Amino acid sequence: MTQTTAIAGDFLSLLAQHETRLFAQHPIGSMPNQTQATTVFAFHFAEGVLMAGDRRATAGNLIVTDKIEKILEIDATSLLAIAGVPATAFEMARVLQTSFEYYRRSQLQPLSLAARVRALARLLRDNLPMTMQGVGIVVPLFAGVDFSEKSPAPHIYFYDPLGAQFQAVGHAASGSGSASIRSIFAFHERHGTPRPSEMNRLEATRFALRLLMTASELDSATGGVDPSSNQFATLKILTSSGIQTVSDSDQAAALATDPNANAG
Repeated sequence: MTQTTAIAGDFLSLLAQHETRLFAQHPIGSMPNQTQATTVFAFHFAEGVLMAGDRRATAGNLIVTDKIEKILEIDATSLLAIAGVPATAFEMARVLQTSFEYYRRSQLQPLSLAARVRALARLLRDNLPMTMQGVGIVVPLFAGVDFSEKSPAPHIYFYDPLGAQFQAVGHAASGSGSASIRSIFAFHERHGTPRPSEMNRLEATRFALRLLMTASELDSATGGVDPSSNQFATLKILTSSGIQTVSDSDQAAALATDPNANAG
């Protein structure tokens, strides 16, 4: 009873107590052709945080699917964007969902944002043996609302494959198309009108779609957006009141009303 009390609310410690390993760690003889999910990003805009991802998954030079969902709802105020191996990332997401709910039910209160951020870092660290072998690498983004603040607001965090966590001031991106996306963000934050942090919901939606369109032109692993073929992205908006999904029809409407659609 004493041991159980010591880990009350900590789902990951509960698994360790029962010697349950989250990720199998076996040496491999050769590198398998892994499925990879790219590209994801998140940024602050006037109303909160917008997290976006294309829907393409690849394996080497092959397109596995253009229907994968890379922006996952972990709880009512937490979003996870996956870049890397989906099998590992989806398992991490399921563990986080269970862990957060386990704490909420056992402690009768939600887990703090700091603890939620560290929980993902811990999963990445536990996956280190597989990461070092080049198998199951995940480089995620996380967004969550901090209710300990006087005015609760969402925050963005990014990670390296070893589990180090960093808070993003304005934006974060991960995956094969992230380099071009970060460059565009850097330019718009300095010279854009409006800047990303000042955009309303429609402007932020349109900007996110344009970012994915540009990334897809420079990176074959990024699926991009093409309304003519009904190909859209996964866009979710996080505010202090919860999570909203930007539907495909809303994305199409945002692009249809783009004043710069015929520019150049």
